[in-house]
Amino acid sequence: MGKTIIISNRLPVQLQISNGSITAVPSVGGLATGMKSVHKGGDSLWIGWSGLTDEEIPNELVKDIDKALAAHGAAKVNLSDKEVEGFYYGFSNRTIWPLFHYFLEYSEFELESWNTYKTVNQKFADAILEHADNNDTIWVHDYQLMLVPQMVRQKRLDISIGFFLHIPFPSFEIFRTLPWRKEILEGLLGADLIGFHIYDYERHFLSSVRRLLGLEVSFNEIYLENRVIKVDSFPMGIDYKKFHDAAKVHENTDSNQQSELQQRLNQHKKNDPEAKFLLSIDRLDYSKGIAKRLNAFEYFLNKYPQYKEKVRLVILAVPSRSNVPQYQLLKKEVDELVGRINGEFSTVSWTPIWYFYRSMPFENLIDLYTSSDIAWLTPLRDGMNLVAKEYIATRTHKTGVLILSEMAGSANEMNEALLINPNNFEQIADALNEAINMPIEEQKARNEVLQRRLERYNVEKWANSFMNSLQAQKNREAYNISKKLTDSLLAPILKKFEKAQKRLLFLDYDGTLAGFHVDPKKASPDEDLYRLLDELSQQKNMELFLVSGRDKDTFEDWFLHKKYNMIVEHGVWISRKGEKFRMLENIKNDWMENIRPVLESFVDRTPGSFIEEKNYSLAWHYRKTDPDFGNLRASELNTVLTSLIANDDLSVLNGNKVMEIKSSNVNKGRATARVLGEGDYDFVFAIGDDWTDEFMFQELPDETVTVKVGRQKTQARYFLDSIGEVRGLLQKFVE
Repeated sequence: MGKTIIISNRLPVQLQISNGSITAVPSVGGLATGMKSVHKGGDSLWIGWSGLTDEEIPNELVKDIDKALAAHGAAKVNLSDKEVEGFYYGFSNRTIWPLFHYFLEYSEFELESWNTYKTVNQKFADAILEHADNNDTIWVHDYQLMLVPQMVRQKRLDISIGFFLHIPFPSFEIFRTLPWRKEILEGLLGADLIGFHIYDYERHFLSSVRRLLGLEVSFNEIYLENRVIKVDSFPMGIDYKKFHDAAKVHENTDSNQQSELQQRLNQHKKNDPEAKFLLSIDRLDYSKGIAKRLNAFEYFLNKYPQYKEKVRLVILAVPSRSNVPQYQLLKKEVDELVGRINGEFSTVSWTPIWYFYRSMPFENLIDLYTSSDIAWLTPLRDGMNLVAKEYIATRTHKTGVLILSEMAGSANEMNEALLINPNNFEQIADALNEAINMPIEEQKARNEVLQRRLERYNVEKWANSFMNSLQAQKNREAYNISKKLTDSLLAPILKKFEKAQKRLLFLDYDGTLAGFHVDPKKASPDEDLYRLLDELSQQKNMELFLVSGRDKDTFEDWFLHKKYNMIVEHGVWISRKGEKFRMLENIKNDWMENIRPVLESFVDRTPGSFIEEKNYSLAWHYRKTDPDFGNLRASELNTVLTSLIANDDLSVLNGNKVMEIKSSNVNKGRATARVLGEGDYDFVFAIGDDWTDEFMFQELPDETVTVKVGRQKTQARYFLDSIGEVRGLLQKFVE
């Protein structure tokens, strides 16, 4: 069992230099807390930047720093002032951060910053490679290190790599504006498992992969060369017990032992027991919508003047990236808004807004959480927002109301909160009014559900869930991802073909020998294909079968005069050397009358789709539909059909943009195995492109040369990328 290597921009410890010595103090951040269950004992290592640049570290302390970090299971990546400026403050926070949070107007696309980002990512990758063995597990974190997975993969093909993005992934229309969009996607695809907080981000990422890289995506899996990459959502939790227990301790603390902040809060509560505290805690970041929240508060006081002197907004804005111009402007705007609103509404005994621009210790956060009647969190875009979860965890009596922006990732899990659009001041004002007047019973009912969920899916469960999924991905044996049939792999196959006394070839048609057409009836063979098949079928000691799901009438029209051997309708009919088709299987078609209306209803609801009726099967084609809409309808139809035919000895075949219902007794594997059993062949070859051809690959003997067209999960031993490559291979058989 190998070790686990965690990689993030910053380490879970803070270095402090004083009196010529160095100390490492553990951090209390969400990621550091969440990774405790993964980063423990001697079987893990955390790699990251120490927080000190090369210029800040005295030469005589370099070894002491390494020793101090090693005591915490950590190792550092060295960065210079220039690298931190270009990598962290530059590309990470002036390009990726605003773009991924939908602030296009703040995004800077500087080539120099991009080059520094690449250089620093390579530094992190080199640090991993220095410490990693092939049986280790790598977990890379967040937007600063999106190139690292591929950089490691290039040197260690078989190592297990996971990546988690802690911020939103934007829609394709936003992401495509990034000049280095393909490089970012390719960097991420070095991982075996890519995690996001919610399904929306996962969906946006898969859309970009499909549209920008043209890769095959099936549900939440991406097929790349000889790998399957899984993409999934893992909503990050909090250390629920830590916050809940701290709130209980706080509740039982004597008043004379309480903090100065808590005593001030108590005094205000005592002076006006009916007054409500509204709490807003965020980093000072434009994505958090603090300025808009202040404007909304002003709107609320004007719409509901009865709450003047009855509510107080407590804003804690934690300093962040204060050397980035947008953040400096934001602080100025917030300072001015607070001053103006307080100046407009304040009375002798009431100031509507308490504004703190600072970090607060954990104990004071608990003071604010437990004393506030309403938590009001309205980010314009937020990957998760753990403050919402922390507030709910501290509600020991299950009272309190959470007002949460629907643009926060946590809103997906917290439907019991009052969810609002942060741009809708009318809705926000009404939600504040509703929260102030919400009955205690309703507060408790909402929060009880939220607390149970947060306690169950805490941050440790999040980390373990990701690691278990990564381990499962590493151990997957269900997928036999084939090898590209290169010239070196083809050479011994051609030798075997040449020496064989009796050869048998099974060739799929659509997607293998000929391209797809929106109208299946029009995908007729061209003259080059006829010539190639003629030359193959006329070879000495050769038996060639065209194996297709198409109806026998079409194949009679196209190929009967050529006297090719044919198996059609997935194995219902067979024709040898120009004879009329005869049935291989005795099956019924009386079920078709019951299934046809179901397919017709889906045709009505899915523009561009149509039904193809064969002798013993029905096919629903959706190649002409919008790709996303067609896939959605196909998934829905598959569910309907599966329940409908459960006891009818029927099965559903999911082909390339087609779903076909047929008898369970019939498939290409059963038919080809029967043909194989009728002769003594010393070279057997089978090729196909979709799921229906997997039956051939499974049923035919292990020594069969099986080839998949396209880079998809398969039981075939080899793959080719295109129809052109297939024809090129068959031409080599001829030669």
